[in-house]
Amino acid sequence: MQAIRILASVAGGLLLVGASISVLKTLVMPGGRIGRLYRVVGRAVDLVFRMAVHPVSGYERRDRVLAFQAPVVLAVLLISWLVAFLFGFGMLLWPSVGDFAAALRESGSSLLTLGFASTNRGGPTAVDFLAGAAGLIVVALQIAYLPTLYGAFNRRETEVTLMAVRGGLPAWGPELLARSRFTITTEDLPSFYRQWERWAADVAESHSSYPILLRFRSTHPYASWLIALLAVMDSAALFSAVAPDELPLQGRLALAMGSRCLRQLAGTLGWSYDDDPRPDAGIALSREEFDQGIARLQTVGFHMQRTPDEAWPHFQGWRVNYESIAYRLAYTLDVVPAAWTGPRRSGEPPAAPKLVINRTPEHPEGAPVPTRGTAAAPTKHYPKGQEVSTLTLGEDGSDLDPADETPGPAVTPPGTS
Repeated sequence: MQAIRILASVAGGLLLVGASISVLKTLVMPGGRIGRLYRVVGRAVDLVFRMAVHPVSGYERRDRVLAFQAPVVLAVLLISWLVAFLFGFGMLLWPSVGDFAAALRESGSSLLTLGFASTNRGGPTAVDFLAGAAGLIVVALQIAYLPTLYGAFNRRETEVTLMAVRGGLPAWGPELLARSRFTITTEDLPSFYRQWERWAADVAESHSSYPILLRFRSTHPYASWLIALLAVMDSAALFSAVAPDELPLQGRLALAMGSRCLRQLAGTLGWSYDDDPRPDAGIALSREEFDQGIARLQTVGFHMQRTPDEAWPHFQGWRVNYESIAYRLAYTLDVVPAAWTGPRRSGEPPAAPKLVINRTPEHPEGAPVPTRGTAAAPTKHYPKGQEVSTLTLGEDGSDLDPADETPGPAVTPPGTS
């Protein structure tokens, strides 16, 4: 029996080492390392929430339930660490105490600094001191961890909130470019893309170091950090495809940093991806969806140097670098179903993009799109057979509220037709 207790003591020591490494990887060490315990807890909680929202209809209702997922993961992690330390120190005390139940009681008393049970001998007393210190350290690190998380969350959400005005809600790449005619001018685009380049770098570092941030959802159900990033990247890719000579350098840098951000997050999650895909490898976004984006730009007279047929392969060449990771993240995190973001677990179709209308007292149903900044170049007229349908919109951007928005056409996700 004593041999079993000694083996249990060795196993308890290994359990304590494993739990300590898990705490350090999750709460202290930067660099995108996910401990095994975090993976197990994350998958278990995700499975529970997936079953919980399966019968729930409507995205807004599901979002309210999924908002609790990240806090539950943090709580379960803390409980798991404390349980691991409880049994680890209990198994270390077993040979000295003689009874496993009494050893667990003493371990819990020391771990939670209650002090109602102890063994008055040198070895067990030393273990009691270690258990008390371990309990305090784990709880203190968890408490210190929360301000770091919320600081990174607030930095992330500032730009995401601004995207509601600049790119619609939910955000859509073509809508962001269209609004550059009347909310952010073409002169503002370089600084806009520069901000999002730095935003993507910050998200890459913070979310790979603290992966739980991936599951912290925006306060508005139709806002999402991932959808906002994808809209910015799609706008830069679309701009480069239709008017390559006019895309500011900052747009290409934002596109490159966004791709690197998504790849760094994929590496943190242990996902495999092609780090150098061929431009002609193909994408999941359909040509019909692409044409809807082109139609959106045509309605505001966005200057295009290429026809849709000429721009399509160039757009694919850009999007192939980030689409697969973005779609997988959107599916895994079950973010708001939006245009150009792939399918969701629920199978719910994408929410129609919100297209702003330029309402004025003279034109309450929508005035012509005003020109801001430099004069817009005329829209290129394509040969017969290459025209795409247009949408009714416009907006001045000075008085933007939900009443000034109208839903655009719903986009069918790939593979659901």
